[in-house]
Amino acid sequence: MTMKFLQACLVVIVFSCTIQGAQVPLGLNSSNVAAIQRNGEFAFKQGSNVLSPPDLIEAPRPGAGVANDAGDLVLVHVSKYSLKEKKNYKSIFITPIESPAQPLEIPLTQGGEAFWLDTRTIAYAVDEGEGKDKVKALYAVSVRFESNINSDETAILSILNQPTLIGKFPTAGVTNFKYTGRSGVLVFSEKVYPDGDLKTVKQQDEDWENRDDSALAYDRTPVRDWDFYIPPKKNSLFSAKLIQDPDHHWHLGQDFINLLNGTSHTSPIGSFGDASDFDVSQTHLVYRTPEPGYENGFYLKGGIYLIRLDGKSWRKQLSSGSQNATQAPIFNAQGDKVAFLESSLEVHGGHKNKIVIYDLERGTSYNLLSEWDRSPSSIKFSPDGNYLYLNTADVARDKVFVIPIQKTPSKKSKKPTRLTDLGSVSSIQALPSGRLLFTRSSFTSPNDVFVIRGLDEQNLQQIVNGKQKDVEKHIEIEQITRFSEDALESKDLSEGEEFWFKGAEGRRIHGWVLKPPGFKKGEKKKWPAVLLIHGGPAGSWQDQWSTRWNPNVFAGQGYVTVAIDPTGSTSYGMELTNAIRADWGGAPFVDLSKGWKHILKKYPEIDTDRLVGAGASYGGYAINWIQGHPEFDFGFKAVVCHDGVLDLRYLAYSTDITWFANEFAGVPWDHKIKKIFAKNNPIEFIDKWSIPQLTIHGSKDYRVVESDGLAAFQALQEREITSRLVIFPDENHWVLKQDNSLRWHKEVFSWFDLFVGKSD
Repeated sequence: MTMKFLQACLVVIVFSCTIQGAQVPLGLNSSNVAAIQRNGEFAFKQGSNVLSPPDLIEAPRPGAGVANDAGDLVLVHVSKYSLKEKKNYKSIFITPIESPAQPLEIPLTQGGEAFWLDTRTIAYAVDEGEGKDKVKALYAVSVRFESNINSDETAILSILNQPTLIGKFPTAGVTNFKYTGRSGVLVFSEKVYPDGDLKTVKQQDEDWENRDDSALAYDRTPVRDWDFYIPPKKNSLFSAKLIQDPDHHWHLGQDFINLLNGTSHTSPIGSFGDASDFDVSQTHLVYRTPEPGYENGFYLKGGIYLIRLDGKSWRKQLSSGSQNATQAPIFNAQGDKVAFLESSLEVHGGHKNKIVIYDLERGTSYNLLSEWDRSPSSIKFSPDGNYLYLNTADVARDKVFVIPIQKTPSKKSKKPTRLTDLGSVSSIQALPSGRLLFTRSSFTSPNDVFVIRGLDEQNLQQIVNGKQKDVEKHIEIEQITRFSEDALESKDLSEGEEFWFKGAEGRRIHGWVLKPPGFKKGEKKKWPAVLLIHGGPAGSWQDQWSTRWNPNVFAGQGYVTVAIDPTGSTSYGMELTNAIRADWGGAPFVDLSKGWKHILKKYPEIDTDRLVGAGASYGGYAINWIQGHPEFDFGFKAVVCHDGVLDLRYLAYSTDITWFANEFAGVPWDHKIKKIFAKNNPIEFIDKWSIPQLTIHGSKDYRVVESDGLAAFQALQEREITSRLVIFPDENHWVLKQDNSLRWHKEVFSWFDLFVGKSD
C-alpha cells in the first residue's frame, strides 16, 4: 500500500444503530442497511436561490482592505477555491477609493503576501525553491493610476511593469511585513533559534530534522500551541533596510537586525500572533510580548515595550506592570504617542480591554474608557492624533466608534460615539481628508471594503459632542468593493431576525432567527429547526460571514436556524460575559432552553417533531451537557458535537491554553474547586444520554484534545445510542481544508436528514 493510501485510511467513520434496545452489527438488519443507503445517497439541497455548502466553499474569500499612504487605492487579498480542480486561486485586487474603475487583479500563482511600498508600488513576498533551498523572495510591481474625480469617467488602472526582484531573505518563514518609507526600514517576523540569528536558521532546521531521534523534550509549559508542538524556535522581530535608488529600483539590505536580541521576549505571540502585535514609527518599534516570568501561560500577562529601530540597546516598558493581557499597540502619525489595549489583572475580568495612551515625550500614561462596558479589539489614531477610532463588539456586531483624546488625564472620559451599525467590521484605517477605511462582512456577504467620509475636525467635534441619532447627518458610508456580488446575487440569504427574551436571573438575552428559502408564514409544522450553539464560551453569533459555521448554509438546507447568545457571550457588557465563571452548565442552559422554547412558540411553522442541535468547542460541550440533562427539554431528535468537551477536569490539564483552569474557576486539584468541576462536567452525567449523536473531531486539535471525541463516541456506543464518529486526522480545532469542509457539511446534513428529513 502507498503512504498516501494509508493516510487516507486514517479517516475513521463508524456508524451504529440501536434497534429494539440492542446494538446490531452493520449489514445484519434491513432497516440498518436502508439507513446506510440513505446516508450514501444524500444530496445537498441546491438551486440558484440556495447557498449550498459547495457554493460556500467556492465563493470568493476576500481578506482585509489596506490603503496606500495617499488614501486613493486599496489592496485586498482574495482567494477562490475550485472543487473540480482541487485548486485555490489567489490574487491581489487593487481598487480606487474615490474614482470608479474596474478592480485591477494581479494573480499570485504561488501565493504570497503583499504590502505597499509607496503610493504606486506594491511589494509581495513569495516562496522560491524547494526543501532546504526554499527561501522567501521579495518582488515589486508598480501601478499606473489616472483619475478624474470631478467627472464620471472611468479611472485608468494598470500594471506598469513585470515583477522585479527586490531581494531574498535567508529563510522562507518571514512574514508580517511593515514598511516605513520615511526611514526606509522594513520590519518583519520570523521564528529563530536561541542564537537569534536569521542567517543560521536554515542550517539549524536541517540539523534539527536530521537529529538521531524524534523526541521533543520540555522543561516548562506550554508544550503545544493550537495544532503544533512548540519547536526550539520562537518568534522575533527583525529590521532591514529597504530603499529605492535614483533609478527607481528597490533594494533589500542583507543586514537583518534582530530587534529582540538579548531579551527573553517573543513577538508576535503564539499561533494567532500577527502584525497587530507590533507597530513601527520612523524611529521606533512598539510591540507586545509575554511578561518575563509568565511565559508558561498559566496567566495571560503581557507587556508593551518600546525599542529603537536601529537595534541599539535601549528598551522601555510602557505597560503598567499591574496589567493582565495587552494587545494592539499603535503609534500616532506624529510618533509622539502610543496607544494600546490593556486588561485588568483579575484573571476572569481580563475580558475587558481599557485603552492606555502613553505620551512618549512626557513619559506619562493614562487610561481611557475604564468605565465603558464594552471591550475594544483594535484601535487607530486619526491622522491629526486628536481622536481614536475603536473596533468594538457591540450587540452581536463589530462596530466602529470614535472618541476624542484628552490632552491631560481625566477621571471621566466621554462615551465613544458609534459610527457604524451593520455587519461586523475589521481592519479600520484612518485616511487623509477626513476618511476612515474599514472591511465588513455580514450574514449575507463575505468581506468587502467600505469608506466613511465626513470625519474632518469640524464634523468630528459635532459628532462626539452631539447626539448619537444625529451622526448620520455628518458622515457618508460607501461600499468600495463587491467581490461576491455575482456569486451570491441570486441566493436567497436571510439577513437574520433579532429577538430578545428574559433568561437566567432576569437577564436580557439576544438571539437570531434565519428562515430558509421558501418559508411562508402560516405553514404549520412544515419546517425542521436547528439550534446552533457557539464556542468560547466568550464569543457570540455576530452578523458576520463564516466559512465554517454559516447560518445561511443551514437555512439553505431547509432548517429554521436559531442562534442564541447565552450567559458568557461577548458584546453585551462584561456582566453577562463574566457571569459564566464556574457556571458553564448552569445559566447558559437556562438561557438556551428559554430562548429555544420562545422561538418554537413564536413560529408555529416549525415542526416540533423535527428539531436538531449542533455546536463546536464550548458549543460541543453544550451538546454533551444537554445529553446528560433531559430536564432542559430541547426535544432534539439528533445532535452534532464538533470538537466538544466531554471531561472538563481533564481539559484543564490537557488543553494548549494553560490558563484555562484559572479562567474557568481555579486549579482543579483545589478541594473546593474540585466540586465546581464535577458539578459542570458532562462526563459525570453520561448515564442520562439518549439522543442520537454525530461526533466530529480533529486529530490536530490541541485546544480540546481528540480523546474527548473518542471517549464520547465510546460512551454512546456502550449505551447503545445511535451514533457516528468522524475523525479528520489533518485538521485542528477548525476544519479548514476545502474538501474536508465539503465532507464535514455532508456528514452534518446527512446525519440530520436521517432523523428529521422528509421527502417532498
